[in-house]
Amino acid sequence: MTRLSVEMLAADTVEPITSAGHAQLGIAVLAGIAVIVLLITRFKLHAFLSLTLGSLALGAIAGAPLDKVITSFSAGLGTTVAGVGVLIALGAVLGKMLADSGGADQIVDTILAKAGGRSMPWAMVLIASVIGLPLFFEVGVVLLIPVVLMVAKRGNYSLMRIGIPALAGLSVMHGLVPPHPGPLVAIDAVGADLGVTLALGVLIAIPTVIIAGPVFSRYAARWVDVPAPERMLQSLGDSGQIPGERASGEPQSRPAFGPTLLTILLPVVLMLSKALVDIVIDDPENTVQRVFDVVGSPMIALLAAVLLGIFTLLEPAGFGKERVSPLVEKSLAPIAGILLIVGAGGGFKQTLIDTGVGQMVLDISKDWSIPALLLAWLIAVAIRLATGSATVATVSAAGLVAPLAAEMSTTHAALLVLAIGAGSLFFSHVNDAGFWLVKEYFGLDVGQTVKTWSVMETIISVVAGGLVLLLSLVI
Repeated sequence: MTRLSVEMLAADTVEPITSAGHAQLGIAVLAGIAVIVLLITRFKLHAFLSLTLGSLALGAIAGAPLDKVITSFSAGLGTTVAGVGVLIALGAVLGKMLADSGGADQIVDTILAKAGGRSMPWAMVLIASVIGLPLFFEVGVVLLIPVVLMVAKRGNYSLMRIGIPALAGLSVMHGLVPPHPGPLVAIDAVGADLGVTLALGVLIAIPTVIIAGPVFSRYAARWVDVPAPERMLQSLGDSGQIPGERASGEPQSRPAFGPTLLTILLPVVLMLSKALVDIVIDDPENTVQRVFDVVGSPMIALLAAVLLGIFTLLEPAGFGKERVSPLVEKSLAPIAGILLIVGAGGGFKQTLIDTGVGQMVLDISKDWSIPALLLAWLIAVAIRLATGSATVATVSAAGLVAPLAAEMSTTHAALLVLAIGAGSLFFSHVNDAGFWLVKEYFGLDVGQTVKTWSVMETIISVVAGGLVLLLSLVI
């Protein structure tokens, strides 16, 4: 969405589909979110269904005609999927190519070969950050856990000293840096510039991942001093990989380190180049800017990386032409649920706007002394704590605060996205699937997982949120 479309959405709320007052709308918002939270946490309903029912509850309690609520929800779902669906799909394909070709292993082994001793936690955070750029969090965990366990075992490191930096790198990329689904949805909702958001996201991610990763891991290793669990080590093959995780089998050979790194970073370089050219030239009719507007658009940048990956990742790994199509098909199947959740979140956002909630937030926030960026962070934190889902927290918070971006500068709209992303990572606990994933892989009990994983997530959220506020004072 462009800034113009956000302004149009804000203007549309002058004539909402309901004439309810602020009190009734406030109750409707709380009830809609409560329905979503209860359905996810108490009744274990899928987030897609929960968001759909929560949107209907919101509209009904706000007094809007249900046929118009359905229209708003459907329009929001369609617009969101159209805006970010292709990007999520291309990111999934690139991640699958990286995993199945052995490119991820090549990155890991090359960096580990040059690291040792005290530098090992820094090597792990570097690996996780690079691998985490194109991969979803859960996929990154599955890829890196065997590496973490084997390094901790062979190097006689505390598991937390190695594991926390890897988890921090993955989590920061997931919450703050596009093309991950959460940041993409927030960018689409508030009309932020993707290139600027990417640049600022990377700027904030670097100090955040250092503090939450290598620095915090020193304390985490003292609080929870555990070795790599034997039951997981026994399940590792000679290659250090958990058997059965890769659907496409072992590659015949690995792609080289340089071409692999180039493929991973290509979309980032193209999107950042577009943002830089837009700033330097700032002339829509300029030929150079028009070229970069095309090649630096998210879809073209990711598509270019996928096409390049066929030659730099799949061919060196011995993948024939007949294996490319099945790989793409297998990469798309797991993201169906993510796309539906993201789409339903967009529907919930549009329902919020069309019932007049967006205008209500604008009206009320004018009398508050709380900054819009802090408000966005707090809303995302509250929904994250209630639902356990970073994605649900991101799409819901983005819908609530999207009208605030209409009067913001390009950089502050990008910071609004990052504030939402930071808040969505706050204190992962027992209602978050990631909590149990880490607990089981690392062989921890619930208390140990809270002391390490949950505290690490909170540090990421607070540090990134604080850096967003600091940047807003100087740019």
